[in-house]
Amino acid sequence: MKKIILAFILIFSFYSCKEADKKEAKAETKKEISDLSIYNLPSKWNTQDGKDIELKSLRGNVVVMVMIYTSCKAACPRLVADMRDIESKLDKKTKQHVKLILVSIDPKTDTPERLKSFAIANKMNQYPWIFLRSSEENTREFAAVLAVNYKQISPIDFSHSNIISVFNPEGELIFQQEGLGVNNEKTITTINQEAGKI
Repeated sequence: MKKIILAFILIFSFYSCKEADKKEAKAETKKEISDLSIYNLPSKWNTQDGKDIELKSLRGNVVVMVMIYTSCKAACPRLVADMRDIESKLDKKTKQHVKLILVSIDPKTDTPERLKSFAIANKMNQYPWIFLRSSEENTREFAAVLAVNYKQISPIDFSHSNIISVFNPEGELIFQQEGLGVNNEKTITTINQEAGKI
């Protein structure tokens, strides 16, 4: 009987050590967020579905991001088309690890409801598309991180930079595509390379 109890104790302690080793290994793989990561920003954002999120919830994905506003009639439709073109060139496997995000620079007008109807109208209301809005202060801070300049030139118009940004899974900026209707080959290559590492 003593032998059975002793064997049980030995097996149990061996199992406990194995589990502790697994937990330690898991903790080591969960790296610290680097100083260059957008996931350090504490700002809260709303999606087109009215969900509240923090940017760090996107961690682990390649993030492709552009700043637009839904009432724009000039550059934004072209930027939306450029984002859709990028999506069309990603293969299914890559797309599983990518989030395509449109951030509003006009949070007063672009309510979650308005973003939702814009997403539906543009057939972008499904994975991997996400529309985000936040306070004007958070939006301005985020634009500064992306080096996107914008200013309101009338009650319904903004002038703004036309930049699509690519972030690695840790939220570090790794590439920017500037301009409208430009060749996106380098953007696609960058996304594929990063997604291939996940």
